[in-house]
Formats: sequence, structure tokens, C-alpha cells
Amino acid sequence: MAKAALGGQCVLLLIVQALYGIANALSGTFIPVYLWKASQSYSLIGWFTFGQYVMSGLTFWIAGKWVKEHNKMNSLRAGIVLSGVFYFTVLLLGQQAKSYGVPLGMLNGMAQGFFWLAFNVVYFEATDPDNRDRFNGWAGLLGSAAGIIAPWVSGLLITTLQGEKGYRLIFTISLVIFAISVVLSFWLKKRHGHGTYEWKHGVRQLAEKGNPWRRMFPAIAAQGVREGVFMFLVGLTVYTATRNESKLGTYSLITSLVALVSFWLVGKLLKKNNRKIVMLIGVIMIAVVILPLFWNVSYTTLLMFGIGTSLFIPLYTIPMTSRVFDLIGQSEESAREREEFIVLREAGLVIGRLVGLTSYLIVLPMNHSAAAITWLLFAVGVVPIAGWWFIRPFLEQQQRQRQPT
Repeated sequence: MAKAALGGQCVLLLIVQALYGIANALSGTFIPVYLWKASQSYSLIGWFTFGQYVMSGLTFWIAGKWVKEHNKMNSLRAGIVLSGVFYFTVLLLGQQAKSYGVPLGMLNGMAQGFFWLAFNVVYFEATDPDNRDRFNGWAGLLGSAAGIIAPWVSGLLITTLQGEKGYRLIFTISLVIFAISVVLSFWLKKRHGHGTYEWKHGVRQLAEKGNPWRRMFPAIAAQGVREGVFMFLVGLTVYTATRNESKLGTYSLITSLVALVSFWLVGKLLKKNNRKIVMLIGVIMIAVVILPLFWNVSYTTLLMFGIGTSLFIPLYTIPMTSRVFDLIGQSEESAREREEFIVLREAGLVIGRLVGLTSYLIVLPMNHSAAAITWLLFAVGVVPIAGWWFIRPFLEQQQRQRQPT
């Protein structure tokens, strides 16, 4: 059966997300590098990221009431504006940003919390099980497209303008793009809240015997363990291996180009009845592609790892994301509690990210050799296999439902 087409609101939501992604790809790729160059400290990068993850999770939980009971589009815009404030603050602080690592991380986490909470709720409302894989495929494709050009341009500008001037320029360009995305967001339909926000909803789900979220939650946390380290350490490792921002930009260009094609193909071809095997292949292969780094951590082996990850990550993330949101929408009652469930999903991701980040904070400040980095990446990179095991019954259930009788 052909997948349902995406409506106008879905398309506009994808455009707003793409602009937000471009602005973050321009500057966000280089924030860990910027802080590391100023401080030469792996601990600072870790604590900056720690503040970001914690505040993102808290913002999801607290802002859930706003999104549930009021106009959720204001939360989306607040996230975009706060992202602009974050980069403007880094712009003003310059090299002194290294003295404010945790507060800056918290500001960035708050911005991401407001944006992604509202985005995920609107995404759920604008899509349905028949077009969700297609939407996720397009979201991944556009995210990859942003990653193709933006970091490459940033790396080129930073290298050409010799550092500080280049960083100031890319931070300024990001501010302009954030402003454009805020303006476009006013064409998204107003979505006023309904019902009353339940603060302890997630705790009750996990405490209830037989509740499916008791198995889905650790699957989501397993995804977070990998994300918590990979989201910043890979780019930082590429820079420390090359000492060249332009090469980091080129690395992002190549890997994102591969991811763009892969997301497009998986989003187009993935069916509900093959999510189980597709996801298993994905979680195994994103661990296998780390193995070249045990031989040598160089630009070449990092590129092999990056291309391999880009090829196989859609096999993992698209069915994972779609199945979680299918669970949220499995009944009218759970759909009415979508904001609380999305907060619960984020709590799983945050807990997983903090677990992964804790391993980073224990290992790398003491030993940041190439071997230590590789073992850390491998240790957290195999965790999604456990996530597949937890989510497997949901995929099997969906597969049985799609089989002809």
C-alpha cells in the first residue's frame, strides 16, 4: 500500500525544522571545538554538554504544562529565539566563553527543550501512522542536507578568516537564519492546548505493571546513551586529529551527503512489516563501523567510520522514532496524553545521554588517547543493540498486524 502524502502543514514544519537545523549546523558543529581551543579541556566540553542535557530534560518537563494547556507554537518560537540568544552570548563572550561552560550549556539546553518539545507534539498531530515513516525520512534527509553545506561553509570561513573572525561570522549568520525561521513559523497553524497537564504521568506509566512503556523506556534510554557521546565527541575527535576546521567541515559534508541518500532511500522503502529486521541490521552495523578506529584514529579511518554510520543510522532511527510515536497514538486516550508521553520519551533520552556522558567524564579527562576515545565510542556504540531487544516485541506486534489473514 502506498504511503500517504504529506500535507501542507507537514511540509512547512519540515522547512522550519530544516532552517533550525541549518543554523545549528553552521555553528553548533564548531561549539565544542571553539570551547576546546579556548580551554584545551575535555572536562569543560563534558560539563558544557552535561548542563545542556539536564536543562533540556527539565525544560521538557516544566514546559509540558505550557504546551499542553496553551498555544504550543509559542514554545517552538521560544526555542528558536533562545537558540539565537545562546549564539549571541557566545559571540559577546568570545574566548571568555570557556569560563561559563555550564551556564552556556544550560542556556542551549533550554532552547533545545522548548523547540523540540513543541516540534514533537506538532509532528505527532500533523502526521499519522501511514505517513510517519515518510515524514521521518524527509526530516532526516533535510537534516543531512543542512549538514552537507553548512559545516563545510563554516569550516572554510573559519580557516580563511583565521579563527576568531570566522567564528564571529558564522555565529552571526546563524542568528539571521533563526530570525527567518521564527517568521516562517507564524504560517504554521495555531495549536491551542486541551486538557490539564499531569506532572507525574510518566512515573505512573513506569510504575504500572504490564505497561508497554516499561519496555519502551529502556529502549529509548539505550538510544540516548549513544547520542550522549556521539553528538559532540565525533566532531571534536576529527578536529583534534587534524587541527583543521576546514577538514571537519569537509568530513561533515561527505558524511551528511551519504546520510541524505540513505535517509531518502530508507524513508521511501521502509515498511512496517520489515522494521524488525531493518532495525537489527542498523544497530549491528553502527557498532561494526567503529572497528576501523581500533587500527588507527586518523582522518581516513574517521571518514570510513562516518560514512558507515551515515549509511546505517537511518535503519535504526527511522523505525525507532516511528514506533515510539505509533505507541503514543495507539488509542484515543494515549493520544490525548501526547504531551506527557513526549516528555516521558525525552526523559528516557536524557537519562541515557547522561549515562553515556558520565562514562565520558570518567574516562577522557584522565586519558584522552586515541585508544581511550575509540573504546569509549565502541562501548556506547553497542548499547543500541540492547535497545533493539527491548523494542523488538513492539515491532513483532506491528508486523503481525500487517500480515494478510
